[in-house]
Amino acid sequence: MTAPVRPRDHAPASPPRAGRLRRALAGPLLTHYHRLAALVIAANLAFLAAGTSGGDSLSAAELSDAALINVALAVVVRQQYVINALFRLATSAPTSWPLGVRRILAKVYHFGGLHVGGATAGTLWFLALIGAMTLRGAPAPVLAVAYTLGVLLIAIIATALPAFRARFHDHFERIHRYGGWAALLLLWTQTLLVAHEERQSPLTSSAVHLLALITFSVALPWFRLRRIAVTAERPSTHVALARFDYGVTPFAGSSTAISRSPLGQWHSFANVPEPGRSGYRLTISRAGDWTGEFIDDLPTEVWTKGITTAGVANVETLFTRVVYVATGSGIGPCLPHLLAREVPALLVWATRAPRTTYGDALVDEILAVQPEARIWDTAEHGKPDMLALALAAHRDFGAEAVICISNKKLTWHVVQGLESRGIPAYGAIWDS
Repeated sequence: MTAPVRPRDHAPASPPRAGRLRRALAGPLLTHYHRLAALVIAANLAFLAAGTSGGDSLSAAELSDAALINVALAVVVRQQYVINALFRLATSAPTSWPLGVRRILAKVYHFGGLHVGGATAGTLWFLALIGAMTLRGAPAPVLAVAYTLGVLLIAIIATALPAFRARFHDHFERIHRYGGWAALLLLWTQTLLVAHEERQSPLTSSAVHLLALITFSVALPWFRLRRIAVTAERPSTHVALARFDYGVTPFAGSSTAISRSPLGQWHSFANVPEPGRSGYRLTISRAGDWTGEFIDDLPTEVWTKGITTAGVANVETLFTRVVYVATGSGIGPCLPHLLAREVPALLVWATRAPRTTYGDALVDEILAVQPEARIWDTAEHGKPDMLALALAAHRDFGAEAVICISNKKLTWHVVQGLESRGIPAYGAIWDS
């Protein structure tokens, strides 16, 4: 036997469907991510209503400031230092606080809703500004830059929509990065052209100050660009285990972005530090061209930038006991928390032939800290009902919350299935 398994015959029956209202509240349209985006849009509508309540229209300066404030929100909330600060603030609540409060604080990783709301509102404000400049007859150079920027912003938003992003993720990533840089350059160009036209000093312009903040936020991770050595092994053709030791030992629950070329694709993976040992590991599974090439052609060096950034599983400290539900390489983000043993936890892991795929060493390492782990070998028992297993583990372990690390479809199924039954549940939301 490779590891403890729970045979299919003894798996709990699928739980009954929840009521329609509870399912709706736990559904994808009413997630905290969408609530935050709606909050940003509502705040902008309130500003619009206040600015036009007397029958007057907003001035070009007000439209410009509104656009840049929203863009600044969209950019800064994605900054690594800001993300870590948000997690640190949210997870500082003690477990003595009511569970109802802690379960909401644990949704901190939905901060991407602020990014979406800010980017959408900023683009709409900027389109309104283009209309205002056109009506007042702004100089041709200013209008040319403005119209180019407007088209670019619309393209960035359109290609960031879930349908496009999921199907053409590599294109989305390039358009978002290079389009974003081009948009920032055009914003600087337009702002300076307008300041010159109106004979204003750029140093006193609020637009310049906001652009400086945006530019600094975008550039900051690149100040820490470095090429680092990596030692990688391939337990199977499905996975590579990469080890790094260059003077950085990240905290459990963080992630690191790596690339084989600084201007190429960047991919983030959960860091797996080991207590008492410097450096960290990454578990890289075959999930596309980039990861496939990494596994087939193990590199000796890669690039990294910025700082290690907090991820969803960091919310575990808000609860007294948690269940980790993982499938396949989802064990990677769970492993550092299991090794750290900061919070009592129980692992439920479904994967194909765990010892063959990930190696004896990794499986033994897991069992050393999780002897009661419920490991389901899908090669032997087929695919389990992960929601039923999660409910059973939550009940048996007396956990306050469940953290699910899996593919998008299964994560949503488990998280929404648990939350519709009143159980705090958390998992990645694939918003980047």
